[in-house]
Amino acid sequence: MFLHLEESMINKLDLSIAKNYKSKSQITRVITEKWVQKNIFCPNCGNNLKKYENNRPVADFFCDICKEDYELKAKKGQSEGEKIIDGSYSTMIDRITSINNPNFFFLIYNKNYIINNFFGVSKDIFVPEIIEKRKPLSSNARRKGWVGCNILISEIPKFSKIYYIKNSTKIENSAVKEQWQKTNFSNIMNDLKKRSWIYDILYCIDKINKNEFSLRDIYNFES
Repeated sequence: MFLHLEESMINKLDLSIAKNYKSKSQITRVITEKWVQKNIFCPNCGNNLKKYENNRPVADFFCDICKEDYELKAKKGQSEGEKIIDGSYSTMIDRITSINNPNFFFLIYNKNYIINNFFGVSKDIFVPEIIEKRKPLSSNARRKGWVGCNILISEIPKFSKIYYIKNSTKIENSAVKEQWQKTNFSNIMNDLKKRSWIYDILYCIDKINKNEFSLRDIYNFES
């Protein structure tokens, strides 16, 4: 069965479904995952997404048609900002460099729980350069020495952000799927060096910020 979002889709998270939770992180997880489950389709093939059981270490959603995995990251704020705080640095690096690395969804909502932006990023583009290592926790911390990470969403090339919702406006389903296919580099996904090379090229194009450019413009980024 294929999901077709209505033009009148609700861009607001439903707090009522988390009324039995007290932890802010649990509330965020419950309401954002439920919204994705109800509203978001697989950008690779258009099929409905299914939710994995809670606390699965690899991903949050999967498509049982094309077998793609998706991990959801949510952030409260008016804009995407520069970064999203995430969990263990080593776990994240292991995950995105593995042969079964997931695609990512990013959900940005404001203080009124209205979704301002929702976009996907292909696993082929998600490379270690996007992950920032945080300082280890101090010796006084309960988990002393633990090292977390940030996802530098401002470093993700614009071409690689496939929006379902942008600035509170829904993007047509066909445009989502068409744009996603342009970021499909499945023939190189198991080669981290090639994935990083693709990322570097797209990053440079972002910084050039021109519709037309030459190889000379690209070479200017060589150190």
